[in-house]
Amino acid sequence: MHTEFTDESKPSPKVAKGYKRVGMEGFIAKWYDKNARKGTPEQYKTWAKMVAENVTEGDSVLEVAPGPGYLAIELAKRGKHTIVGLDISRTFVEIAQKNATEAGVGAAVQFREGDAAHMPFDDETFDFIISTAAFKNFADPIGALREMYKGVARARKGRHNRHAERRVR
Repeated sequence: MHTEFTDESKPSPKVAKGYKRVGMEGFIAKWYDKNARKGTPEQYKTWAKMVAENVTEGDSVLEVAPGPGYLAIELAKRGKHTIVGLDISRTFVEIAQKNATEAGVGAAVQFREGDAAHMPFDDETFDFIISTAAFKNFADPIGALREMYKGVARARKGRHNRHAERRVR
């Protein structure tokens, strides 16, 4: 494995990949959506249930690399949360928003284009962050973890964040 450092002030080993900062675009994203739609809907429901059991109404949830958006969509169906999906693929962002609209939760979920290692959010913006099966695709997985850690609120509204403790175990 080849490593390089992306920022001298915050060294982060970067796994050498041929598609740095490029997401699944075009027909590849559409093919993935088609297969995810028919192959794993129950898994998304299971994950959404697990997240819903660990957040309260009004909490903000970030899904990193949501692809076609099915987990965020299932979570939106389960309660009143602020849900954001961040994906590096413009095609996935478009597909996810279309899927959310078709599922009747388009107004409850916002999908944005962006890099997990350079998130466009302020620190401690989210109460809960989830990412499933995506780290293998990140050009800078350690940078993505650093951003996720910065993005989750450790103490918000005068309460201790129990979610962070559960994820660390």
